[in-house]
Amino acid sequence: MLIVAGKLYVHPQERDRWVAAHHEITRIARSQPGCLDLHLSADPLEESRINLFEQWESEAALQAWQAAADPPPKPQILDASIQKHHISRSEPPFDRAATSSLPGGQPARR
Repeated sequence: MLIVAGKLYVHPQERDRWVAAHHEITRIARSQPGCLDLHLSADPLEESRINLFEQWESEAALQAWQAAADPPPKPQILDASIQKHHISRSEPPFDRAATSSLPGGQPARR
């Protein structure tokens, strides 16, 4: 599994427009083979920050998406810190006792 996560900074007046312009491509990406999740959001504390999170089954799935994607034009990026993480193992963040108090006794899943 791969996780691509980080933040980028644009001019504050461009941020919300840029995030909104990516709604459709985000919807399309989520329907692609191997995409487990993809999310872009305006940061609630920093007016020029955009948060990015992508979760892919494999490097091949990510590369296929990158080759096919047609993203909207980007504003001038002032700064960015985005990393790709190769995950060899994952597990639920809570033990059974902690999740038993959640509805259905399990963490939320899509």
